[in-house]
Order: sequence, then C-alpha cells, then structure tokens
Amino acid sequence: MELHFKSWAESAPRLVAVAAGRDAADLVIRGGKLVNVQTREILDWQVAVVNGRFAYIGPDAAHCIGPDTRVIEAEGRYLIPGLCDGHMHIESGMLTPAEFAAAVIPHGTTTMFTDPHEIANVLGLRGVRMMHDEALMQPVNIYTQMPSCAPSAPGLETTGFEISAEDVAEAMAWPGIIGLGEMMNFPGVINGDPQMLAEMAATMNAGKTVGGHYASPDKGVAFSAYVAGGAADDHEGTAEADAIARVRNGMRSMMRLGSAWYDVESQITAVTEKGLDPRNFILCTDDCMAGTLVNDGHMNRVVRHAIDCGCDPLVALQMATVNTATHFGLERELGSIAPGRRADVILTSDLTTLPIEEVIARGQTVARDGKITVDCPHYHWPADARQTVRMKPLTRAQFEIAAPEGANKVHAKVIGVVENQAPTEALTAELPVVDGLVAGEGDTYQIALVERHRATGQVTNGFVSGFGYQGRMAMASTVAHDSHHMIVVGTDREIMAKAANRLAEVGGGVTVWKDDQELALVELPIAGLMSDRPAADVAAKADAMVAAMAECGCTLNNAYMQHSLLALVVIPSLRISDLGLVDVDKFELTELFEENT
Repeated sequence: MELHFKSWAESAPRLVAVAAGRDAADLVIRGGKLVNVQTREILDWQVAVVNGRFAYIGPDAAHCIGPDTRVIEAEGRYLIPGLCDGHMHIESGMLTPAEFAAAVIPHGTTTMFTDPHEIANVLGLRGVRMMHDEALMQPVNIYTQMPSCAPSAPGLETTGFEISAEDVAEAMAWPGIIGLGEMMNFPGVINGDPQMLAEMAATMNAGKTVGGHYASPDKGVAFSAYVAGGAADDHEGTAEADAIARVRNGMRSMMRLGSAWYDVESQITAVTEKGLDPRNFILCTDDCMAGTLVNDGHMNRVVRHAIDCGCDPLVALQMATVNTATHFGLERELGSIAPGRRADVILTSDLTTLPIEEVIARGQTVARDGKITVDCPHYHWPADARQTVRMKPLTRAQFEIAAPEGANKVHAKVIGVVENQAPTEALTAELPVVDGLVAGEGDTYQIALVERHRATGQVTNGFVSGFGYQGRMAMASTVAHDSHHMIVVGTDREIMAKAANRLAEVGGGVTVWKDDQELALVELPIAGLMSDRPAADVAAKADAMVAAMAECGCTLNNAYMQHSLLALVVIPSLRISDLGLVDVDKFELTELFEENT
C-alpha cells in the first residue's frame, strides 16, 4: 500500500491510536533487533509505522496489525536509524539534489544537511532557492543551510554574486532552511565584521543553527572570539587537539570523510582513547564526488571507517544519526527509532560491515539491495542557470608570466598540494627565465585563475606543485571553490588555453588534455557545477577524468578535489584568486615573486 507522510501535528491522533491498539498501522517490522541510539542498546523489539512516522516501538507490535497492514519480516537483521550527513555540499558530487539523492539513498542516507554555497557564488540567492526547492521535492530529508559567505573572503576574491545579511534574513523564512551555512570568514567574525555578525544574529533570531568553519591552527584568543560569535559546529579539524578544543568550547566536532578529506582517524581518538562524551561528535562527508558515491558509498562508508578506526559501532551510529539530529534541533523529528519520529530505518545483517539491505524513508521502502525503488523528482532548471560560463577566447599569451626586468631566474611562491588534505603548503621554488618569461620546472607548473562570470578577460597566473604531472598537459575546471571562476593547471601554455576555451564551449565542467588532445571531459552545464544526468553516468566520466590525470603523471588520491580547492581563499596556506595570490595565514594578497631575486 502507498504510505502518506504527514507532520507530527497532523499524525498525532493516529499515532496515539495505533500505539494504543485502537487503530491499525500502515507498516510493522518484526523479528529484528532494534538499535536504540538513545541508549546504545540492542533490543528484540518491533516497530509500527503510520503516516510515515513511528507510532510504537516495543517487544510486540501485534496489537498494531490490521488486515491492510504491511508486515516486513526482519529475520534477525538489525534495525538502525536512517543515516544523517551533518555537513555536505551537493554540488561537490557534480549532481543536482535529485540525482544526489538517487545516488545516496541505496547507501542508507535518509537525511542531509546541505550548504549550497557553491551555486550561491554563481547565481546568488536565486540559485540557493533552486537547490532548496529541488531538495524539498525528494523522498528523503534534505535540509538547506543558507550560505553565509559569498564571497568567502571579501577583498580577496570576486564572485558572480554576493550574499547579504538581508538575503540571509529572507531565507530564514523558507520552509527547508535549517540554519546558516559554514561561516568561512573567520577573520571577519573575530574582528567583529558587522555583516557576519548580522547574518549570525538573523539565524539565531530565527532559532536556527550557525554552521562553523575555523580553518586556523590558532586555538587561543582568536578561536575563543570565533566561538563567541555563534558558530555551533566545525568540520575543519584535522587532529585530535582540534576536536577536543571544539567540544570543550561547546561546539560539535564534525569529523569528515569525503572523497579526499580523511579527518576521522586523526580526531576520533578524542572519543576512543581520551574518553570524551561521544554525543558531541558528528560524522559527515563535506565533499563527495560522484565516483565515491557510486563505487564506495556515502555515510555508510563514513560509519564503517569510524568503526575501523576503533569506534564502538553503536557510538559510530550515534554520530551519524541522533547526534546530528539533536545538533540541528530535530531530535524529536528524526535521527532515532522512537515514537513520533520520521520512520527512517535501515535493515542490515551486520553492524560492523554495515550492508545496506533495505532502506525505508518516511515509512516507504526507497531502496533494496543497493537499488533505488522510488523516483527522485527533478526541478526545471532555467536556461540562464545553464549558461553561466562567460569569458573571452584565450590564447597562450594570457598564461605568460613575465619575469622582473633583467632577471635570469626567480624565487617564486608556489602552492603546495597536500594529499588527502584541504590545506596547502606555502612553498618557494627557484625557476628559470626564458625569453623574459618564467617557466615551471620539474614538479612545479603553472596555475591560472580565469574569470568566468562577467567576461572581464582577467587571468591570474601563479605556480603549483605536488600533482606529479609530466609532459605537455593541462587540466581546467569551472568547479573552483568558492568563487567558481575557472582553475587551469598545466605544463604548456598553449594547451592551457585550449582547455579553458573548451569549457567555455560546453558551458562548464572539467577537462584534461595531453599533447593537444582532450583525454576526458565531464560536462557540468548547471552553473558550471552540476549535471542532471544520473550519478552513474557522471561517475563514469569522472572516473575517466581521474584516469586521464593519472595518464598525465598524477599519483595522488582523488586529486581532482585538491585541484578544485586551489582557489579556496579561506583555508591555509597559499591560494589563488581573480585578484592575485592569497596568503591565507595572513588573510592578505601577496606577491608572486620574493623580493631581491
């Protein structure tokens, strides 16, 4: 039978009646072992569902069964709550909300807290509304955090659109807005920037949660000032000391395992070894590529990883369910198998390896044995959302870097890529000068930030190292966190120009070139960030892109994520923007060449 999801207020009379045995449930699951994340117990209990919500949990739900009740025989399997992702960006999967949902539902994710600040940088508040509206159309719970920082660092980058405090206040009234997206402008908060404080005030006045992003190693007075500003969580920790500092100051520590961010193992020891209260810790993904979703999983992958790192399975499940719900003020709505909550439940035969055998969301089976069983409706994305790459044709001349007059070599500042980490290193390299132009050498090659929102023709050039590229190649992407201009990395200026022009031709995406030939192309026509094609199709193209990077010499794990973050001017140490090279440690623009070279 078809099950109808209703609010608690609408459902209360039937919830009470079913629990009391005066009415029949829509669904009963029996013969399983219920994982109670409220108490960390495993109970031989049954559940009854009505209107998409749990009405009864207890030893025997026979009094809830009527002639039209659907009964699922769990056959000894565990019943665990649907998994929640506490912090993530749908755009990082290169998918729209509908296709992202279709990809993760079979992995047991039934709730996501998403920050669409990628599209905010390209299309502004209108783009956020499009993401919000498609999110609300899905058969699972996708809550939207209103982006806080576009630009992420005013004065250090230029975005397609800017988000204002008035935009934030307006969005707080939208039905799917759960809070404020990660407050990346931590120097602004620390220095009392009126706009940042106004955004957080509007969020708190609405009774919603302020997301955090503190990417500095300083845990002293500056950190205290940031926390005082209102941020309630933080996912930028990379070490045990980071996790401890956050929870000691009343924040939730969000530990992430994304496609390229491996920050759980280094922080979860705060719980497994130091013995801190696990209810203040949350698991999340932050950024997952389509290939990871299709081939490896989503929040089930994170939970398994936490268990592999020594975490008790029931504690790990708390970190991916009730802890997350509680943090966002939704403990009475989801995150546990308890009366009144949304009937989001997974059937699994093992709590350690966590096979996702059946997924139920709002009382409806949405996936079984890795296959989705429902539709994920699409929003009608307008033409102007698909035509966002505006740039003039480029030639090799735009990628030339002139040396200081009379120099035959230079000492250049170089962005150093770190495998599986978001931060970069601030390096220097002695580079040769040929015909008055500086050239990359060895594992140091050129990087360029191409303005693509207003067709200004602006190209900022610099140097990057760590990818391992060899030969004549170039890689370009219109996914360029957070301003989302275009990042081009290459060893040959002519090929760099071809790669950039190719993305202008297709309306955005990622392309890899070698020896004047395109090896791979991922088309991302929506805002230059997403495709509305199925995840498997996008993943196949993304896998080909990763293989093409390897063919060009790259050996790093999921190095595309490092490529896409090279313009993220709020994470240390050295980045590039349309305004120049950015020293994130000092939060200021810096010169490409060191003095006295």
